[in-house]
Amino acid sequence: MGHNLQTSGKLRPVDLARRHGLSTQAVRNYEEAGILPAADRTAHGYRVYAPLHERALNAFLALVPGHGHATATAVMQAVNRDAVDEALHLIDESHTRLLHDRRTLRAVEDALRGLASDTASTDSAIGHHRSGPMFIGPLAEELGVRPATLRKWEDAGLVRPRRDPVTGYRMYDPADVRDAHLVRQLRRGGHPLERIAPLITQVRTAGGLEPLEGALRDWHGRLSGRGRAMLRGAAALDAYLRERG
Repeated sequence: MGHNLQTSGKLRPVDLARRHGLSTQAVRNYEEAGILPAADRTAHGYRVYAPLHERALNAFLALVPGHGHATATAVMQAVNRDAVDEALHLIDESHTRLLHDRRTLRAVEDALRGLASDTASTDSAIGHHRSGPMFIGPLAEELGVRPATLRKWEDAGLVRPRRDPVTGYRMYDPADVRDAHLVRQLRRGGHPLERIAPLITQVRTAGGLEPLEGALRDWHGRLSGRGRAMLRGAAALDAYLRERG
């Protein structure tokens, strides 16, 4: 039966799985999650896939490296219920996050160059022009992290906010905001807290850009890799949309 199905353009779960190095259970899970459209069934209840399903699987697997599993899943689910505009909106949001990361990295590099030359003030070290300190809630929101994360960074010595003498609230001066942005960027680059600590110390003492050059090159590579992966994902998704007609 397998030979007849394949030569007729129909595929069993095992055929689709082998072509992509997956287990048959993974293929079934993708269908149940709405990543693949529903399969046809034989008279005995066995799943039968078609080239359309292979296009869908190609699209999903191509989307994951650039957009992440959750976004890729949501995109495919939207397409399979004919909500293409919703799928494209999700992709736009993902591209926006990449652009934000690029801008943040550029701001970090500008900050470090300013520190190395000792010409930039802490108010403009990362592009933020403020006249006063920030509290933990607004700073956490700006960074896209939870306040508990900032407290964890504080425990690790990565940020050093002062306390308001009246309320006892944490207050982050411009230099603290700069440090928090640097920590966030390095964490997004996959660096553990214990490796970030000496880098932040170097920044504080204006020891120059060199200690961070390797980390920044690595993050540049990650961003470029995401961008290229997004292009590949877009091509595969477009092929699937054309297959769906």
